[in-house]
Amino acid sequence: MSNVDLKARSPWSTLNQVQSVSLSPPEVQSINGEISIPGSKSLTNRALILAALANGTSTLSGILKSDDSYWCIDVLNSLGIKTELEGDTITVHGNNAVWPNENADLYIGAAGTIARFLPGALAVAKNGNWVIEASNSMSERPVKPLIDVLTAMGAKIDYLDKDGYFPLRIIANELTGGSVSISGKISSQFISGVLLASPYAKKAVTVTIPDRIVQPDYVEITLNLMEKFGVQAQFTEDLREIVIPQSEYKSCDLELEADASTVSYFLALAAITNGRIKITNLSPENSQPDINMINVYEKMGCTVTRGEGFIELVGTPKLKGGFEISMLDMSDQTLTLAAIAPFATGPITIRDVEHIRYHESDRISAICTELQKLGIKVEEYKDGLTVYPGTPHAATLDSYDDHRVAMSLALIGAKVPGVVINDPGCVSKTCPTFFDLLQQLGVNVEYSN
Repeated sequence: MSNVDLKARSPWSTLNQVQSVSLSPPEVQSINGEISIPGSKSLTNRALILAALANGTSTLSGILKSDDSYWCIDVLNSLGIKTELEGDTITVHGNNAVWPNENADLYIGAAGTIARFLPGALAVAKNGNWVIEASNSMSERPVKPLIDVLTAMGAKIDYLDKDGYFPLRIIANELTGGSVSISGKISSQFISGVLLASPYAKKAVTVTIPDRIVQPDYVEITLNLMEKFGVQAQFTEDLREIVIPQSEYKSCDLELEADASTVSYFLALAAITNGRIKITNLSPENSQPDINMINVYEKMGCTVTRGEGFIELVGTPKLKGGFEISMLDMSDQTLTLAAIAPFATGPITIRDVEHIRYHESDRISAICTELQKLGIKVEEYKDGLTVYPGTPHAATLDSYDDHRVAMSLALIGAKVPGVVINDPGCVSKTCPTFFDLLQQLGVNVEYSN
């Protein structure tokens, strides 16, 4: 665990001192169960920032209690925003884009959402001087495209170490507004970061995206939440132009959806074990793009029931492979598909996900390396990979301090005895209870300190 940044783990993380986890299949080979999944990370942190900016008190229920949301709440508290948390419900006393604590050192951990949403939210204020520090991995992820746009809108933001990266100093200067252009090909979160702050600019903001947007559904999630908080943007169907009026957010009460990204790992369990999983707290009609993985599982021969407030997947004796797929719009599920691909009837090629090389780890390189340790043949491309059918063997695998690497590789341990994953605690970024849920479904889980 020498490369693990434990400072980024929050008090909601329970496995910080665990060196590794050993996994083996359940006694009954097929997974069969019903579970509820924690709330959406994407919705939680967007809603928290909006509620803090809003005029009035908002109540958010079904929030995700993970590292990313912990640091978001911690930052808001450090800025003087009052919150009360009870279970998975939080009350946020918004202050209409005024941050009571005008001088503070802020730490955001490895939360990409806060890294992209907070700078603009601070820059719209009239007064304040803040330093934002991030985890080691987050400090290696570029933020320059966002900062350039905010600076063009009048923000005063300085890099305190390396140009284009955290840590940052933000001196409140309000935003002028007007017309700006920002690329969507690196991260849709940069676009969301501009949108979330724009109602408080001195005049309407027109955002133009000159290229294709990585995961445009997340921009739509941002716009939908902004509307719930009282700000109605105008936008073209392809989201290439978005106009945000000068306005302010009004408080509201929201019940947040379960996390569709996390849901997919458990559906995959049923898919590879010819089992059955029912997710009891997620409707197929929801806003998160990763829900579309159910279509991929169907393509591979699984049976999916889309019910009112639930999704149920029944696996198949042999998953169908032999196809190529673009995972651009649900790239967080690239590793999930790669992990179950060895159990398919033919090779599976995943394309259009070059941007995931710049997430918590170089995810394409990481999954290729770890699958090869398991004896699986893979081919790596700039924008994806091909995984060939095979029989994984026991191996000790690395998680790269990346929650999605760890959770994807754990799927193989539910099918193959002797899979060991180093630093399982990284799952706390989005699902601290991940391994508990695996145990609940019958997978054998043993920790080594």
